[in-house]
Amino acid sequence: MKRVTLFAIFLFAIIAAAPKSYGQRHNNRQLAITTTSLPGGTVGKAYSSQIAATGGATPYTYLASGLPSALSINSATGAISGTPAQSTVGTASVTITVKDSTKPTPKSAISNLQITIKAAVAAKPLSITTTSLPSGKVGVAYTSAVTAAGGITPYKYSASGLPSGLSINSSTGAITGTPAQSSVGTASVAITVTDSTTPTAQKATSSLPITIAASVVPTTLSITTTSLPGGTVGVAYTGSVTASGGTAPYLYSASGLPSGLSINSSTGAISGTTTAVGAASVSVTVTDSTQPTMQTAKASLSITISAVSAGVACGNLSTGNLASLNGYVPFSSSSAWNTNIASAAVDPTSATIISALTGSNLHPDFDTPADGGDGIPYVVVDSNATPGVTVTMNGYPDESDITLYPIPLTAPIEGAPANCSTNGDNHVLVLDKTKCWLYETWSTELCNGTWSASNGAIWDLTTNERRPYGWTSSDAAGLAVFPGLVRYDEVAAGAINHAIRVTVNNTKNDLNSGYFVAPATHAAGNSSSTSNIMGMRLRLKASFNISSYSASNQVILKAMQQYGLIVADNGSNMYFQGTPDARWNDSDLHNLGNVDASAFDVVQMGTEYDSVTAPTGAVPAISSFTASQTSVAAGTAVTLTWTVSGDSYDFIDLVGPVRGGTQTVTPAKTTTYTLNSTNQFGRSTQSVTVTVK
Repeated sequence: MKRVTLFAIFLFAIIAAAPKSYGQRHNNRQLAITTTSLPGGTVGKAYSSQIAATGGATPYTYLASGLPSALSINSATGAISGTPAQSTVGTASVTITVKDSTKPTPKSAISNLQITIKAAVAAKPLSITTTSLPSGKVGVAYTSAVTAAGGITPYKYSASGLPSGLSINSSTGAITGTPAQSSVGTASVAITVTDSTTPTAQKATSSLPITIAASVVPTTLSITTTSLPGGTVGVAYTGSVTASGGTAPYLYSASGLPSGLSINSSTGAISGTTTAVGAASVSVTVTDSTQPTMQTAKASLSITISAVSAGVACGNLSTGNLASLNGYVPFSSSSAWNTNIASAAVDPTSATIISALTGSNLHPDFDTPADGGDGIPYVVVDSNATPGVTVTMNGYPDESDITLYPIPLTAPIEGAPANCSTNGDNHVLVLDKTKCWLYETWSTELCNGTWSASNGAIWDLTTNERRPYGWTSSDAAGLAVFPGLVRYDEVAAGAINHAIRVTVNNTKNDLNSGYFVAPATHAAGNSSSTSNIMGMRLRLKASFNISSYSASNQVILKAMQQYGLIVADNGSNMYFQGTPDARWNDSDLHNLGNVDASAFDVVQMGTEYDSVTAPTGAVPAISSFTASQTSVAAGTAVTLTWTVSGDSYDFIDLVGPVRGGTQTVTPAKTTTYTLNSTNQFGRSTQSVTVTVK
């Protein structure tokens, strides 16, 4: 018991000797105010300063006496703030007291500081700088503004006496609105601008006139379109409703349009694609913007939609890049491109050829710009508006049609190469809707506005033109490229009425550059071990079920069953060509890749030729080529006349392709014109010179 009592006494003594804790942080340094001066201030301007202290125990409590009127100190932070009043101008002695949190007795520090308050700088006189307001018109949006200078920003604007329908923005001074009919005449507007000067704001006033004119009585609104152009099923339609009188802008609407067509409410343009054949009665309404009462005009117009016809004329082609052919089919119905071979016999070598191709699937060699822009583009022109230009043939000039080509500088080039460069086949295809000719070049280059190509060929779209055996064209098969392309406009119309161009890896070669079969007239053989022949035709088997494919893909597959694929060049196996177009559905086109080459047969081929064994015969005979005058003044019209037999097509080097036996020219200088007459066996030429005095 005694031992325990002594330990307890000892422990109590230790606790009694320990320092007491009050829960706050201690700082043994002396509390001191470290701020030694206070910044000056200006009457009317916000003041800000900060008292700082060290030592003692935080937090501190800040007190101040003698501060200028309107200034105060934050007891917790020591911040002095406020806006000095006019009565505080001068120097004030301020006593600052800081107390810390020492327990049980807080420490204090005191400092006497001075604040000097200066009088406010007098603001410049406020004035309204707007001296006049523009006139307005009833029913027409009005925009003006009042401006001011001097004083202290921001300003506040007000106005009385504004014409009915107008108001002023109190922050910006903008006067806006639409004058009402009752505001016609001149109104005196009292403008007041108030600034932000303190303690007494400045004001400026001005009386300004606004003249509002009566709205011009519009002429009667009327629809000026008396008829709408016809259209073709599946072909993009273009028409327009126009109006005059009233007050623009107009609002257009129409009811009774063929399904798939619509009218643009702002422009009156009618567009779309329809499958509805026949005449439709269309009720058109145009509403103008006359105020306060809009005018309305109505008209009943007719649109006739025709079924697609193989007899569509060349002149019905639309113009522009990738323009619609509106149902037109190049070359005659007897052309190899346009011949239905659905019931043609199968070639004896078909099994061998197809066996070698099996494992290669169909591949659409065209798509949208978003998916790469692959494909061969084209442009349709009106040669009356697009002049012919020279194209330098630097690869195969002896097998080219060297004349003027109506190629616009905006013509698309396959692969879109940079200026003065090539990056592939670089085909350029131009259709002239006016004279019905097709112009094709390959390895085409546009360099600073000048065209060149490896080869150029022109094709008479009204005949089944024959080029010489053994001559290349823009295609390795010696054929035209354009008629074998899959185009969006014909797929949208629901039918492809021609064969489709396709490539294979290898075509049969020999010592004479390889073999070809009709309709090809040229070979580019690259393998002696293949049975593929340039010009051979593949046909999708009739037994192949196309019903699971989309409507668009069924159009393509049906064409492969009826017209087939013509091998026109060396390339990847089963790649068939079309035009790049933003309207393609790329993912849908890719579904055609499910069709293997084993689903095809080879249609019975004719005789195999090479450059040595190809048929021979007489070249065209030019009996005469004369000029009506051979010596003229500059600008005088001269008629060139010729007589030719055995020709397939003709062109004059400095004119372009020609038909009919006569052509008028107006030479500006002495010029020699050369007539070129061509058939499947070669070319004849004859020249005549017209001297310009």
